Amino acid sequence: MARTALVTGGSRGIGAAISKQLKADGCNVAATYAGNDEAAKAFTDETGIKTYKWDVADYQQSADGIAQVEKDLGPIDIVVANAGITRDAPFHKMTPEQWHQVIDTNLTGVFNTIHPIWPGMRERKFGRVIVISSINGQKGQFAQVNYAATKAGDLGIVKSLAQEGARAGITANAVCPGYIATEMVMAVPEKVREAIIGQIPTGRLGEPEEIARCVSFLAADGSGFINGSTISANGGQFFV
Repeated sequence: MARTALVTGGSRGIGAAISKQLKADGCNVAATYAGNDEAAKAFTDETGIKTYKWDVADYQQSADGIAQVEKDLGPIDIVVANAGITRDAPFHKMTPEQWHQVIDTNLTGVFNTIHPIWPGMRERKFGRVIVISSINGQKGQFAQVNYAATKAGDLGIVKSLAQEGARAGITANAVCPGYIATEMVMAVPEKVREAIIGQIPTGRLGEPEEIARCVSFLAADGSGFINGSTISANGGQFFV
Protein backbone atom coordinates (compact mmCIF):
# COMPACT_ATOMS: atom_id res chain seq x y z
CA MET A 1 0.00 0.00 0.00
CA ALA A 2 1.37 3.42 -0.97
CA ARG A 3 2.57 5.73 1.78
CA THR A 4 1.04 9.19 2.09
CA ALA A 5 3.51 12.07 2.26
CA LEU A 6 2.98 15.73 3.12
CA VAL A 7 5.54 18.30 1.98
CA THR A 8 5.12 21.85 3.27
CA GLY A 9 6.26 24.51 0.84
CA GLY A 10 6.13 21.66 -1.61
CA SER A 11 5.19 23.38 -4.87
CA ARG A 12 8.35 25.41 -5.53
CA GLY A 13 12.13 25.13 -5.27
CA ILE A 14 13.54 22.40 -3.05
CA GLY A 15 10.03 21.49 -1.89
CA ALA A 16 8.85 20.86 -5.44
CA ALA A 17 11.81 18.57 -6.08
CA ILE A 18 11.02 16.67 -2.88
CA SER A 19 7.35 16.31 -3.82
CA LYS A 20 8.26 14.97 -7.26
CA GLN A 21 10.81 12.54 -5.84
CA LEU A 22 8.40 11.12 -3.28
CA LYS A 23 5.77 10.68 -5.97
CA ALA A 24 8.35 8.85 -8.10
CA ASP A 25 9.03 6.66 -5.05
CA GLY A 26 5.37 5.59 -5.13
CA CYS A 27 3.94 7.85 -2.44
CA ASN A 28 0.64 9.68 -2.52
CA VAL A 29 1.91 13.25 -2.13
CA ALA A 30 0.26 16.43 -0.89
CA ALA A 31 2.16 19.71 -1.21
CA THR A 32 1.32 22.87 0.70
CA TYR A 33 1.89 26.45 -0.34
CA ALA A 34 1.37 29.80 1.35
CA GLY A 35 0.13 32.22 -1.27
CA ASN A 36 1.18 31.79 -4.90
CA ASP A 37 -1.96 30.30 -6.43
CA GLU A 38 -0.64 30.53 -9.98
CA ALA A 39 2.57 28.65 -9.21
CA ALA A 40 0.65 26.00 -7.25
CA LYS A 41 -1.78 25.41 -10.10
CA ALA A 42 1.07 25.15 -12.60
CA PHE A 43 2.81 22.63 -10.33
CA THR A 44 -0.32 20.50 -10.03
CA ASP A 45 -0.94 20.67 -13.78
CA GLU A 46 2.63 19.55 -14.43
CA THR A 47 2.90 16.80 -11.82
CA GLY A 48 -0.60 15.73 -10.82
CA ILE A 49 0.35 16.38 -7.19
CA LYS A 50 -2.50 18.02 -5.30
CA THR A 51 -1.69 21.29 -3.55
CA TYR A 52 -3.21 22.71 -0.38
CA LYS A 53 -3.06 26.33 0.72
CA TRP A 54 -2.41 27.24 4.33
CA ASP A 55 -0.07 29.25 6.54
CA VAL A 56 2.15 26.91 8.54
CA ALA A 57 2.58 29.67 11.13
CA ASP A 58 -1.09 29.22 12.08
CA TYR A 59 -1.76 26.07 14.13
CA GLN A 60 -5.47 25.83 13.37
CA GLN A 61 -4.94 26.31 9.63
CA SER A 62 -2.31 23.57 9.76
CA ALA A 63 -4.51 21.18 11.73
CA ASP A 64 -7.49 21.77 9.45
CA GLY A 65 -5.36 21.42 6.31
CA ILE A 66 -3.79 18.21 7.55
CA ALA A 67 -7.24 16.80 8.34
CA GLN A 68 -8.29 17.55 4.75
CA VAL A 69 -5.17 15.89 3.33
CA GLU A 70 -5.81 12.77 5.37
CA LYS A 71 -9.46 12.76 4.27
CA ASP A 72 -8.34 12.98 0.63
CA LEU A 73 -5.27 10.73 0.63
CA GLY A 74 -5.29 8.73 3.86
CA PRO A 75 -3.23 8.89 7.07
CA ILE A 76 0.06 10.73 6.67
CA ASP A 77 3.06 8.41 7.02
CA ILE A 78 5.78 10.85 5.91
CA VAL A 79 5.95 14.53 6.76
CA VAL A 80 8.57 16.84 5.30
CA ALA A 81 8.68 20.21 7.08
CA ASN A 82 10.24 22.31 4.34
CA ALA A 83 8.33 25.62 4.35
CA GLY A 84 10.50 28.57 5.29
CA ILE A 85 11.05 32.28 4.77
CA THR A 86 13.87 34.81 5.19
CA ARG A 87 13.71 38.35 6.48
CA ASP A 88 17.39 39.26 6.45
CA ALA A 89 18.93 42.24 8.21
CA PRO A 90 22.03 42.90 10.33
CA PHE A 91 21.12 42.32 13.96
CA HIS A 92 21.31 46.01 14.92
CA LYS A 93 18.77 46.80 12.18
CA MET A 94 16.53 43.75 12.61
CA THR A 95 13.02 44.60 13.71
CA PRO A 96 10.88 42.58 16.12
CA GLU A 97 8.52 41.99 13.20
CA GLN A 98 11.32 40.46 11.09
CA TRP A 99 12.31 38.28 14.03
CA HIS A 100 8.80 37.02 14.75
CA GLN A 101 7.86 36.41 11.10
CA VAL A 102 10.78 34.04 10.65
CA ILE A 103 10.37 32.37 14.04
CA ASP A 104 6.64 31.85 13.44
CA THR A 105 7.13 30.22 10.03
CA ASN A 106 10.45 28.38 10.28
CA LEU A 107 10.32 27.17 13.87
CA THR A 108 6.76 27.30 15.18
CA GLY A 109 5.65 26.23 11.71
CA VAL A 110 7.57 22.97 12.14
CA PHE A 111 5.73 22.33 15.41
CA ASN A 112 2.41 23.22 13.77
CA THR A 113 3.11 20.80 10.92
CA ILE A 114 4.28 17.78 12.90
CA HIS A 115 2.16 18.05 16.04
CA PRO A 116 -1.26 17.22 14.47
CA ILE A 117 0.28 14.25 12.61
CA TRP A 118 2.28 12.79 15.49
CA PRO A 119 -0.55 11.03 17.40
CA GLY A 120 -1.61 9.07 14.32
CA MET A 121 1.97 7.99 13.65
CA ARG A 122 2.29 6.79 17.24
CA GLU A 123 -0.97 4.88 16.99
CA ARG A 124 0.01 3.21 13.70
CA LYS A 125 3.58 2.52 14.91
CA PHE A 126 5.17 4.09 11.84
CA GLY A 127 6.31 7.51 10.78
CA ARG A 128 9.01 9.40 8.95
CA VAL A 129 9.57 13.00 10.05
CA ILE A 130 12.07 14.97 7.96
CA VAL A 131 12.87 18.62 8.63
CA ILE A 132 14.68 20.76 6.08
CA SER A 133 17.11 22.86 8.08
CA SER A 134 20.08 24.76 6.59
CA ILE A 135 23.84 25.10 6.56
CA ASN A 136 23.22 28.48 8.20
CA GLY A 137 21.56 26.77 11.14
CA GLN A 138 24.82 24.87 11.62
CA LYS A 139 27.35 27.66 11.19
CA GLY A 140 25.37 30.92 11.46
CA GLN A 141 25.32 33.68 8.86
CA PHE A 142 25.70 37.44 8.74
CA ALA A 143 22.34 39.25 8.72
CA GLN A 144 20.48 36.01 9.46
CA VAL A 145 20.25 35.85 13.24
CA ASN A 146 16.54 35.11 12.94
CA TYR A 147 16.88 32.49 10.19
CA ALA A 148 19.91 30.78 11.74
CA ALA A 149 18.16 30.59 15.10
CA THR A 150 15.15 28.85 13.59
CA LYS A 151 17.20 26.40 11.58
CA ALA A 152 19.33 25.52 14.60
CA GLY A 153 16.13 25.11 16.60
CA ASP A 154 14.78 22.74 13.97
CA LEU A 155 17.74 20.44 14.65
CA GLY A 156 16.81 20.42 18.34
CA ILE A 157 13.26 19.43 17.42
CA VAL A 158 14.56 16.53 15.34
CA LYS A 159 16.91 15.22 18.03
CA SER A 160 14.16 15.32 20.64
CA LEU A 161 11.46 13.75 18.47
CA ALA A 162 13.87 10.98 17.48
CA GLN A 163 14.03 9.93 21.12
CA GLU A 164 10.30 10.24 21.71
CA GLY A 165 9.23 8.39 18.58
CA ALA A 166 11.79 5.60 18.34
CA ARG A 167 9.84 2.90 20.19
CA ALA A 168 6.74 3.77 18.18
CA GLY A 169 8.51 3.12 14.88
CA ILE A 170 8.87 6.83 14.09
CA THR A 171 12.13 8.35 12.91
CA ALA A 172 12.97 12.05 12.87
CA ASN A 173 15.88 13.34 10.80
CA ALA A 174 17.06 16.57 9.23
CA VAL A 175 18.63 17.64 5.96
CA CYS A 176 20.81 20.75 5.97
CA PRO A 177 21.17 22.04 2.41
CA GLY A 178 23.98 24.37 1.49
CA TYR A 179 23.52 26.83 -1.34
CA ILE A 180 21.10 25.35 -3.88
CA ALA A 181 20.24 26.63 -7.36
CA THR A 182 16.71 27.72 -6.52
CA GLU A 183 14.92 30.83 -7.82
CA MET A 184 15.92 32.71 -4.67
CA VAL A 185 19.64 31.99 -5.00
CA MET A 186 19.70 32.50 -8.76
CA ALA A 187 18.07 35.90 -8.28
CA VAL A 188 21.02 37.32 -6.31
CA PRO A 189 23.56 39.41 -8.27
CA GLU A 190 26.00 37.33 -10.29
CA LYS A 191 29.04 38.64 -8.41
CA VAL A 192 27.48 37.61 -5.10
CA ARG A 193 26.64 34.20 -6.52
CA GLU A 194 30.20 33.77 -7.76
CA ALA A 195 31.51 34.65 -4.31
CA ILE A 196 29.27 32.01 -2.77
CA ILE A 197 30.39 29.36 -5.26
CA GLY A 198 34.00 30.27 -4.49
CA GLN A 199 33.44 29.04 -0.91
CA ILE A 200 32.09 25.64 -2.04
CA PRO A 201 34.80 23.00 -2.59
CA THR A 202 32.81 21.28 -5.32
CA GLY A 203 32.80 24.57 -7.23
CA ARG A 204 29.07 24.71 -7.92
CA LEU A 205 25.67 25.22 -6.39
CA GLY A 206 23.66 22.18 -5.40
CA GLU A 207 20.59 21.08 -7.30
CA PRO A 208 17.15 20.74 -5.66
CA GLU A 209 17.02 17.13 -6.81
CA GLU A 210 20.10 16.35 -4.72
CA ILE A 211 18.25 17.42 -1.59
CA ALA A 212 15.21 15.45 -2.70
CA ARG A 213 17.29 12.28 -2.92
CA CYS A 214 18.40 12.77 0.69
CA VAL A 215 14.75 13.01 1.73
CA SER A 216 13.87 9.93 -0.32
CA PHE A 217 16.52 7.93 1.53
CA LEU A 218 15.35 9.06 4.97
CA ALA A 219 11.68 8.50 4.11
CA ALA A 220 12.14 4.90 3.01
CA ASP A 221 10.69 2.02 5.02
CA GLY A 222 14.19 0.55 5.16
CA SER A 223 15.68 3.58 6.92
CA GLY A 224 14.20 2.80 10.33
CA PHE A 225 17.55 2.65 12.15
CA ILE A 226 18.57 6.14 11.01
CA ASN A 227 17.13 8.41 13.67
CA GLY A 228 18.06 11.82 15.03
CA SER A 229 20.57 12.32 12.24
CA THR A 230 21.45 15.30 10.07
CA ILE A 231 22.53 14.97 6.46
CA SER A 232 24.68 17.94 5.44
CA ALA A 233 24.30 18.41 1.69
CA ASN A 234 26.54 21.41 1.03
CA GLY A 235 29.29 20.39 -1.40
CA GLY A 236 31.88 20.23 1.38
CA GLN A 237 31.38 23.87 2.42
CA PHE A 238 30.88 23.11 6.10
CA PHE A 239 31.61 20.05 8.24
CA VAL A 240 29.95 19.28 11.55
